[in-house]
Amino acid sequence: MALTGSGFALYSTAAPTPLRAALGTEAQCAAYGGLPAGWGADTSAGMVRVPGGDFSFGSTKGYPDERPASSKPVKVPSFWIDQTEVTVAQFATFVKATAYVTEAERQGGAVVFHQPTDAEMNARPYAWWTFVKGADWQHPGGPGSTIDGMGHVPVTFVTQADALAYARWLGRDLPTEVEWEYAAKLGQRGDTLDAAPRDGAGKPTANYWQGIFPAFDAKQDGHAGLAPVGCYGASPAGLHDMIGNVWEWTRDPYTGPHQPHMNGDTAAVAAPFHKPNQGMVIKGGSYLCSPDFCVRYRASARESQEADLATAHIGFRTVARDTR
Repeated sequence: MALTGSGFALYSTAAPTPLRAALGTEAQCAAYGGLPAGWGADTSAGMVRVPGGDFSFGSTKGYPDERPASSKPVKVPSFWIDQTEVTVAQFATFVKATAYVTEAERQGGAVVFHQPTDAEMNARPYAWWTFVKGADWQHPGGPGSTIDGMGHVPVTFVTQADALAYARWLGRDLPTEVEWEYAAKLGQRGDTLDAAPRDGAGKPTANYWQGIFPAFDAKQDGHAGLAPVGCYGASPAGLHDMIGNVWEWTRDPYTGPHQPHMNGDTAAVAAPFHKPNQGMVIKGGSYLCSPDFCVRYRASARESQEADLATAHIGFRTVARDTR
């Protein structure tokens, strides 16, 4: 199905063979341009179909806010989900087609991460976060920075509304928390779901922080900061980077016990420039999650993020629900 004047035609289940990028190694992710094969012509380009089923939502081994609400399995209908996090190249095509202006651009800035010095750490809490005027998806470091050569990395500095606008342009949606977690867990079970993602030799299989946060990143996973999408092997469901790299927006408001876990600090540093807003669920952890700071590089982990606050470590992927 072809592009319409304002975006892709509405998704249907008519495309039985989705077109996906060949990813899973450092060489493949480095060579990837950020647009899956068939992009602009096939509505399921770059997507994976997740068959319906049931699963155990949450975990009894993580933080209190992950505790399952019920011991009964949760049933989930089939749907399609992006193979990777939405890339800068994909988001740029949306902006070019629609002239969309993100919330960070309208608000005049966003929250940026940097590795602080000892003096900065002693001067204020959460010294690794700074609200930078002029930072947005096209200027990730603030004025003067660019996204040149970054088409294959996840788009960041997007709010939930920005992510929804992109999804709707494609006739899609953001996943619910249940859909996201079901897709991330599909084909896996047992203790590995609550362990740091490493292979049998102990090498990290996702982009998260190894070392002492925020002073030293050992880069055992091969990357400091954002990695291009798809540098690590796919999950059994065929999905890349569900764990690590960037947190991902869902549709759902954050409810339940509020476990302190040092991500809401982005709101604290933005306070002089940004009014408090509804907390929404984000999933999957990011390149900033470490064993000594944020043990949320797990499918059951969840986090609260203000809906309209753009930051350096949050992106998204979209879903299309089966219509039959």
